[in-house]
Amino acid sequence: MPGKLYIVATPIGNLEDMTFRAVETLKSVDLVLCEDTRVALRLFNHFAIEKTTESYHQHSTLKKIGRIAGLLREGKNLALVSDAGTPGISDPGNQLIESLIQVFGTEIKIIPIPGPSAVTAALSICGFGSDRFIFAGFPPAKNKRKKFFEEALAYSFTALFYESTYRIIRTLEDIKALEPDKSRRIVICRELTKKFETIYRGTIEEAANDLKKGIIKGEFVFVLEGRVDKGG
Repeated sequence: MPGKLYIVATPIGNLEDMTFRAVETLKSVDLVLCEDTRVALRLFNHFAIEKTTESYHQHSTLKKIGRIAGLLREGKNLALVSDAGTPGISDPGNQLIESLIQVFGTEIKIIPIPGPSAVTAALSICGFGSDRFIFAGFPPAKNKRKKFFEEALAYSFTALFYESTYRIIRTLEDIKALEPDKSRRIVICRELTKKFETIYRGTIEEAANDLKKGIIKGEFVFVLEGRVDKGG
């Protein structure tokens, strides 16, 4: 039987969000696969985790996946962490999992160690319906950008997506230009769980104006209220 692969969620900002189970899991495995080993080292130093690390990120090759499969085949237990949050959410963790399932089939045990996620954190405080929602990752930087926002605005349920500091204002302007319903609400979460966490609420226009008055820096999560059918 191959070794186990643990998918370990780590804090998205506040280190106190690290779970006891996550710490114990990282201490127990033979090797930790990291999106960035330097980022992981800072976390490990804080929690006194002394563990060998190896990089696994979006540019990792098939050769690297083959090496990981080889370690599992030897019975080694591995853990996967991203720079922040839950692996597989807007990072290549799910690609690794898919590849390993193709190699080992049902023999491999892939075990989630749940914890912080910017998506669920934003959803939990938005005040919109959460029984049904969609997470769309990052909007395209160039091609198909308009289509991305048209689809997000068309949903009758809550839609969430990430955006970077560099395109935040452009994104707000794109959404405003495409949404005729001026009462449509949005929540914009900046730097969740960090020192300068800020939540902007209101109509798209109100939230945009408030955000422009503040510090436009950091990581952002958009939560868009589902479209309300105002037909007769």
